[in-house]
Amino acid sequence: MATMSQMGVIGLPRNYEIFYEALTGTNAALSLEVIALGNRPTQEQLDLIGQKFFAQNHGQGIVEHAREILARELEGVANLLRNEQTHLERYGKVLDETSSGLNSRTAMSQELLQKIVGVMAVATASKIDHGKHVATALSDKSSELESVKSKLEEYKKLADTDPLTHIWNRRAFDRRIAKIYNDNRGVLFSALILADIDRFKDINDRHGHPVGDKILRIIASIFQSSVHRDMFVARTGGEEFALIVEGTTEEATFEIADRVRLLVAQTQFKDIQPGVNCGQVTVSMGVCMASDADSAEDLYAKADRALYRSKLIGRNRVTRYSTIAERQGKNWMLYKKD
Repeated sequence: MATMSQMGVIGLPRNYEIFYEALTGTNAALSLEVIALGNRPTQEQLDLIGQKFFAQNHGQGIVEHAREILARELEGVANLLRNEQTHLERYGKVLDETSSGLNSRTAMSQELLQKIVGVMAVATASKIDHGKHVATALSDKSSELESVKSKLEEYKKLADTDPLTHIWNRRAFDRRIAKIYNDNRGVLFSALILADIDRFKDINDRHGHPVGDKILRIIASIFQSSVHRDMFVARTGGEEFALIVEGTTEEATFEIADRVRLLVAQTQFKDIQPGVNCGQVTVSMGVCMASDADSAEDLYAKADRALYRSKLIGRNRVTRYSTIAERQGKNWMLYKKD
């Protein structure tokens, strides 16, 4: 806030987001762009940086801008096509008149034929030149539209990406987990792993949020690099992560989760910042097979219950929802009346 005040930047949430990321050193490219702005950046310059690095918070503006470009370019294409239609009609009229003139005469002189050929040559050359102009113009329009398409695709990717950890975000996760229940194969061969960093609030309180952010990035990197490339890894909340696993048994899913848990526990979180030693950082995890749930919401809720169970019995462990369900079933049977 002090830096923003010195630079004359208005204290808007979107501006704070930019300066927070720049000054904590979490995004080197962003830091360089902020430095390049100079001492008195305009709000327009800051918003351009925001759109580039935090597209998920500037979606409406990006979509509106793309819509304006699309409308303008499509109107240009329509005008070109209307102009081309007019030119074709004129060329067709020349052909009709020439054909009628030829049919109405029984004798043709060399001079008349030369005139007819001359008229046809001029009309055809004009049509060819106009056709080239239209082709070039359409090519330019196509390039513009392709550029807009590329920007929208880039925005879509950014909108689905967590800006801090650069893995999928909650928006992308919600869409992906819903797909599991679109067909029976997804239900039979998919599983959800939820993970939560243990005592993360204590870390933030003791060392500050910039240190907490770096730990989040390190753990996200461990999750991303320790599973198969086709596995879906997302940050779904402050210190919560999710993995969607396909084509494995419950036992194999449990082993994947436990391997990731162990890798986090073995990581040395030293010198996160000069002189800062966070000691051991652990995660608790919950696993639920899609076949044990009725919907995406139910799958998430049951994996979350398994995660809570891991927290309850000591943290830094993985719990399967099926083991909770079995225990609940036995307790229920004990008190069931004949």
